[in-house]
Amino acid sequence: MNYETNARYSTEQEQPSLGDLFSNLSAQASLLFRQEVQLAQAEMTKKATRAGQNAAYVILGAVVAQAAFLTLVAALVLALSTVMDAWLAALLVGVVLAIGAALMVRFGLTKLKEIDPAPRQTIQTMRENKEWLTQQI
Repeated sequence: MNYETNARYSTEQEQPSLGDLFSNLSAQASLLFRQEVQLAQAEMTKKATRAGQNAAYVILGAVVAQAAFLTLVAALVLALSTVMDAWLAALLVGVVLAIGAALMVRFGLTKLKEIDPAPRQTIQTMRENKEWLTQQI
């Protein structure tokens, strides 16, 4: 209850009716629920932004691997083919590029797995709100 409600009941020497109590509790619970939804939205937006940024590393790794494949393979194979068979030069270049691409993708996936998708702050405050509501009833 707010201060004005307490003052009104204390001056009139009457207790709030059960209907008033439930009405007040309902209004407070409704406000609390709306605030919890807003908190969950803000928390999930923040986490989704981080996930999107880390997913960009995965995509960037794939794009770089493709660009590296398209631009360097031919040049490296030609350069190495002067000192070894062309097929061996192509194999060597392909393996090295594949390892680099795998490392970039692995880095991005590792960062994505570090993000906890659950809105922990909202879950905690919902537990606290449940305890508060239980005490009010």
